[in-house]
Amino acid sequence: MIKIGERIAIYYYRAKFRILSTVSKKKTAEIALDLFSTPQFRYKRLFPKIFEESERLSFTIGGETVQGYRWNKGGTKRVLIAHGFNSSVAVFGHYIRPLIDKGYEVLAFDAPAHGRSTGKQINILLYKEMILFINKTYGPVQSFMGHSFGGLALSLALEEIPGNQNLRLALIAPATESLTAINFFFSFMGLNGEVRKEFDQRIYSIQHLPSEWYSVSRAVKNLKAEILWCHDVNDPMTPWKDAEKVKEQNYPNIKFIVTHGLGHRGIYKDEKIAKAIIEFL
Repeated sequence: MIKIGERIAIYYYRAKFRILSTVSKKKTAEIALDLFSTPQFRYKRLFPKIFEESERLSFTIGGETVQGYRWNKGGTKRVLIAHGFNSSVAVFGHYIRPLIDKGYEVLAFDAPAHGRSTGKQINILLYKEMILFINKTYGPVQSFMGHSFGGLALSLALEEIPGNQNLRLALIAPATESLTAINFFFSFMGLNGEVRKEFDQRIYSIQHLPSEWYSVSRAVKNLKAEILWCHDVNDPMTPWKDAEKVKEQNYPNIKFIVTHGLGHRGIYKDEKIAKAIIEFL
């Protein structure tokens, strides 16, 4: 349920975009991209107790300080946890002890603008570069698990890692298509097609790649890693219809677990899903 403060913010931006778009489509697209890249919530609750047992790690990327945590340094192999948009690694606290018991060295970092890391904005390229930096600095990492936006970032990062056929990747309700998220954002904010053209051009100018390139379905074509993909058919945030298209390809290295009724966040909280992911990794 949307709170009154959130409703006011939505009405404000819709009105601002409506007025500004009559003056400058380019400026409207610039502000829209800034808003699209700005998390509206930050995890502020107490972290689970197990975080008190961790070794604190930090580094700077994109001008922001990234806060991280490490458990069981020197374990037989390493796993990296990547959270979603408007989230934090804190929500995966219940995975850490079982992974340690399995012999893993566990790495978990809050992306810029999330959790206890600094910053106000995040984009998929910065998240991807963060993952590659962690792998180079604290790795090599053999197993990865990521939810939503974190799943997309991991997919883009892993396709740049040579020998990814030796890796394992657990995707939990990944943001399969950036295009879907952008389409929803434009519809929700009442932005028109002319602004969309400027918006897409701004994205293209970053790396001379279109919005649809930032896609799990595209990236998995370049991944030979063993992949476990968990998705709920009723997920309102990362629609099953996008993931289903990947499932229909019958990639030999991708196994799907499809649930009914767990939703976007309930799926990583579910005991059976958590057990399946931990066993897979």
